Amino acid sequence: MKINRIELRHIKMILVSPFVTSMGTEYDEEHIIVRVDADGVTGWGESVAEGTPFYSYETVPTAWHILNDFLIPSIIGKDISSVDEAIASYAKVRGHMMAKAGLEAALWDAFAKTKGISLSKMLGGVRDKIACGVSIGIQDSVPGLIHKVEGYLAEGYQRIKIKIAPGLDMQFVEALRREFPNTILQVDANSAYTLDHIGLFKEMDQYNLSLIEQPLGYEDIFDHSKLQREIKTAICLDESIHSLDDTRAAIELGSCRIINIKPGRVGGFTESKLIHDYCASMNIPVWHGGMLESGIGRAGNVALASLPNFTLPGDISASKKYYKEDIVEPPFTINPDGTMDVPTGPGIGVEVNMKILDKVTVRKCEQKG
Repeated sequence: MKINRIELRHIKMILVSPFVTSMGTEYDEEHIIVRVDADGVTGWGESVAEGTPFYSYETVPTAWHILNDFLIPSIIGKDISSVDEAIASYAKVRGHMMAKAGLEAALWDAFAKTKGISLSKMLGGVRDKIACGVSIGIQDSVPGLIHKVEGYLAEGYQRIKIKIAPGLDMQFVEALRREFPNTILQVDANSAYTLDHIGLFKEMDQYNLSLIEQPLGYEDIFDHSKLQREIKTAICLDESIHSLDDTRAAIELGSCRIINIKPGRVGGFTESKLIHDYCASMNIPVWHGGMLESGIGRAGNVALASLPNFTLPGDISASKKYYKEDIVEPPFTINPDGTMDVPTGPGIGVEVNMKILDKVTVRKCEQKG
């Protein structure tokens, strides 16, 4: 496949409502859309690096730099026979997983389209529907949180995840479990706690949480192993896992019992599949996280989540949860049973609405081969 042209777009999409976590409040989402034109097909990907370096050291400007100055020049104008060949061409670039994942996603989409198959099938997916959960930011009050949860459960979401932070935790957990005793409930700390909070997490054991996501340091694996030994609830690692090697270390140390996979965090679908397969071999369930993606990134997430070991509902919500209008058609929706259909068309299986994409584009550039 001859790589004829690659375009980058810095987009900025306004959120339907502010999203509050232990890292701060987001009012909009900035990402990079990658377009690859090759042999008469167009592949689309999304780099989920954000405008701030709070979740990751990567930001839109750093990802733009790495993509424009290193990754794209390594493949533009070349005949690429596979995604693996493209990855090998820029393997000497260390880190910058979100930049790599955006380009790799566009290549996967393009290769799937040249074969006339869906991205799900190309990745090895086995489902035509995936189970969906919803992630709820930190709320101002318990009644406000309960009201939001009622709304999402009415829409059919199979699992509720709430963000927590020190001082904004047990009151929400207690209230939700009292109000919704049978709902699948999990909490996400985004690295806001330390081992000094072991008592708090032991207290959470009594509320039948499905998991506690990333309670300790964002690069930590070792201290999580200490915490997991002290509590009954399963720890799930997110920010700490950047590769298959990190996954192996976490599982062998007993740092977690569940892994959250985000393609952007681990460098793309290729590494995601390696992590998925290894976890399956170790009987460790995985689920798909989210980074407030547009429909382009969401389409890739849905395809990946159709793989067999994604056995827990992921953070893959309807387009309308975050954006009044998405940049793809049709937008992603939730079925009454809390599932989402996996697109079956070639590649990501949805069409990019260029008019809306132009409207949310802050800047763009291109390279031709």
